[in-house]
This record gives sequence, structure tokens and C-alpha cells, in this order.
Amino acid sequence: MAVTLTDAAARHISNMIEKRGHGLGLRIGTKKSGCTGFAYVVDYADEVAAGDQVFESHGVKVVVDDQSLPRLDGMEVDFVKTSLLNEGFEFRNPNIKDQCGCGESFSV
Repeated sequence: MAVTLTDAAARHISNMIEKRGHGLGLRIGTKKSGCTGFAYVVDYADEVAAGDQVFESHGVKVVVDDQSLPRLDGMEVDFVKTSLLNEGFEFRNPNIKDQCGCGESFSV
């Protein structure tokens, strides 16, 4: 079981943590939401709690809670910049069976 980052995502996260001044890495989880079931929750990882799994990718830690891991296992996170004003994380999740039209939620 693993969640990985591309080199671009790892660089972006490292830069954000450096600007922020503290943090272990990136925390990724899921929550019930939207029209198809789940949405991603992304935040800084400031600590590792009981029930968290920690993965390291390109020198950056990715923290995932045990409940979200089955929905995220095998996922790769990329950071994509398509224009000066449009950039963000892109989730390549092999577990997705369906996604809503707006792209905000998914089902597994």
C-alpha cells in the first residue's frame, strides 16, 4: 500500500513547507462529500497520529489515515501548472470507479 508524489508535487510541497516554516509533509485523506461519494482532503501534516500511515516520496512525507488508505492506495499526486493563474494538485487514483461531472467527488 502506498501513496506517491511526482517530483513536481514533491518540490511544490517542499517549497510550501519551507515558506510556512514548519511541517512534516502533506496529509491526504477522504471525506464523504459530493454527488458521487468522497472528496479529497489535503492539508499540511504537522504530526503523525495513531492510525496514520506515512509514505516518503522524493524526500517528502505523505501522511494518510487508515480509514482513507483503501480509497487512496496506489494513488499518485502530481502538481500541474497549466497557466499563470491555473495550478494545483492532480490526483491519479486507480481506485476511482466514477467521478462527478464537476470533478469534485468520486466513488470507489
